[in-house]
Amino acid sequence: MINVEDVLSKAKPNQKINYDKLMQEMRKDWLKKEIRPRILMHVCCAPCSTYSLEYLADFADITVYFANSNIHPKTEYQRRALVTQEFIKAFNEKTGHDVAYIEELYQPNNYIKKVRGLEDEPEGGARCRVCFDYRLDLTACKAVELDFDYFASALTISPHKNASLINQIGIDIQKCYRTKYLPSDFKKNNGYRRSVQMCQEYDIYRQCYCGCVYAARSQGVDLKQVKMNAKAYLDSQQSLEESESSVTIPFIYQGKELKNK
Repeated sequence: MINVEDVLSKAKPNQKINYDKLMQEMRKDWLKKEIRPRILMHVCCAPCSTYSLEYLADFADITVYFANSNIHPKTEYQRRALVTQEFIKAFNEKTGHDVAYIEELYQPNNYIKKVRGLEDEPEGGARCRVCFDYRLDLTACKAVELDFDYFASALTISPHKNASLINQIGIDIQKCYRTKYLPSDFKKNNGYRRSVQMCQEYDIYRQCYCGCVYAARSQGVDLKQVKMNAKAYLDSQQSLEESESSVTIPFIYQGKELKNK
C-alpha cells in the first residue's frame, strides 16, 4: 500500500501540496495493481459523507466512522448519527455498494477536557485544530484495532474547513500508528457542489452549525430549538421504525459486528 509520506518525501522544499492530486495518484496505483484498500473514514454528518462515499466506494471498501463527541446537545448528536445511517442505507440500495458503519460512544466530557482553555477561540482557530486531532486520532486507533489499510476524513469536503491543516494532522497522526492516512481534498473537482446536489437527491438534513456548543453560541444558534427539533425528528423516526423495517446496513460497533437492526 502507498504511504503518503513516501510520496511527500519526493516533493520540492516549500512546495504547496495538492492533496487531491495525491489521492488521485494513490487511486491510480491501486487500480493498476488491482488492489482494493479497506478505508475507515471519519465523518461528522451525512452531508460530508455524500460525495466522499460516491467517489471512494468505486475503488475501495469503505466503513464510515461516526465519532463526534464534540456535537452538542446529545439529541443533535443522535439525529446526525441516525441521518448518516439512513443516508448510507439509501446510498447502498441505490448504488449496490456495501458501505458499513461504526458509531463510537458519545463521550462529550472527553471533548470538553481536550479543548479546555480554548473555549473562546474563534471558529477555525486553535480549538478546531484540537478537535480535528482528537477525532482523527480516534479514527486511526480504530483503524488499527480493526485492521484497516487506511484511515481518512470527510471533513475536507467543507469549504469552511482548512483541508491543508486536516491533512497535516492526519499525516502526523499516521506516524504514531500502524496504519496509513489517506490524503484528500474532497471539495475539489466540484466535490462540494456535488455534495449539495446529493443532499437534495437523498433529502438529507443539513445542520446550521458545525457541532460544538462554543461555535453554536458564538453564531447565535438557538440550542433549545435545536434540541426540540432533534427530539421531534428522533421521535418521528422511532414511530416509523415501529411500523416499518429500520436501517439495514452492516453495523460494526466497538470492534464487534452486530446484526442489522
